[in-house]
Amino acid sequence: MSRPPPPPSEMRELAVDRVGAQGDGVGEGIFVAGALPGERVRARVAGDRGELAEVLQPSPERQAAPCPHFGDCGGCALQHWRPEPYLAWKADQIRFALARERIETEILAPFAPPPGSRRRLALHARARSPDAAALGFKARRSWRLVPIEVCPVADPRLEAALPALRRLAAPLFEAPKSAPILHVTLTETGLDVDVTGVERRAGALSADARQRVAERAAQADLARVTLDGEILYQARSPAIRIGRADVALPPGAFLQAVAAAEAAMAAFVSEALVGAERICDLYCGVGAFALRLAERAPVTAADISAPAVRALTSAQGTAPGLKAIAAEARDLVRRPLVVQELRRFDAAVIDPPRAGAPEQHRQLAASGVSRIAGVSCNPATFARDARILVDAGFTLEQVLPVDQFLWSPHIELVGLFSRRKG
Repeated sequence: MSRPPPPPSEMRELAVDRVGAQGDGVGEGIFVAGALPGERVRARVAGDRGELAEVLQPSPERQAAPCPHFGDCGGCALQHWRPEPYLAWKADQIRFALARERIETEILAPFAPPPGSRRRLALHARARSPDAAALGFKARRSWRLVPIEVCPVADPRLEAALPALRRLAAPLFEAPKSAPILHVTLTETGLDVDVTGVERRAGALSADARQRVAERAAQADLARVTLDGEILYQARSPAIRIGRADVALPPGAFLQAVAAAEAAMAAFVSEALVGAERICDLYCGVGAFALRLAERAPVTAADISAPAVRALTSAQGTAPGLKAIAAEARDLVRRPLVVQELRRFDAAVIDPPRAGAPEQHRQLAASGVSRIAGVSCNPATFARDARILVDAGFTLEQVLPVDQFLWSPHIELVGLFSRRKG
């Protein structure tokens, strides 16, 4: 079946009145990337989308974008917006999501880490030469790769590693359909690289390609390189510090993208649950919250990733004085902790994936847990799950927005729920 032809385009002048949820300026029902509220722009419009051609009347909130790749690279949509209105817009996205569920709360000033603080990047690679691949991010709304030379959001040590990472990626294209992604994490012991997107049906990588990857990893002094979790090269175990504990990261482990953002969320959670005597940490990962909470109270933790749970369990031994952490590998979607299991706890922290965790929230709502710290990377599913708790007698006391993915439309948050007495 052939695709329908694209709608005809025309050049129009538009008055922009707001920024939509995906970071596009919106004027007269048309979405225009790069436009800001209060601006008058000229755009080539097709359907409800417009391509910015000219800013006729710029907003006083407009600033020069710090990255030379801005406008082509799809990684950042809002570098041209001054920090104050940009952060206010992010807080509003949370407020709007909660309002749709008829929930009001105190929304704190957003936590915003500075540029140059990202410790994780997912870099797309394309074949270019035997010596170096093209490496970068996808263009917005496109599969086209935008090769990057700099990245202002990334830690300078990640940016400095780009030439070595291009060389590392070059041997990964033996199979014709391979589209490698290098998931690069800056750890205390060096860079950890997990490669995905290498075609498996054609045999993945030959011994020769694996050898070249290992040689280039050694030349770059990387800590480890894995292919979908399989170790291709390791000089040192990649490790991070969480609270007082040292955590050896499993290949491909989930980790918050900005260490300062993780610390801010953990500080909020710790303060919210002060005085709790027994805490459960649901979707615990490698222990971003559990290892800090265990400095004051015993913690029971659960996550679907068995390697993450093993890393958390092992990390306990590196931090003398922690209260006991009992961690279990468990699919909380299919097997949430039920009311009978939750009776042991007076507080909980829950950090589900983007889809949220409605059934686990129903079990929490029916339990005797009195305080819940909810962490989310999706205001819409957070609000949906918050409605379950509010209907069961909880109050959402306050929410902290966290701008972990600087200059993107993405917003994270952490909120405190307390059960109303009586």
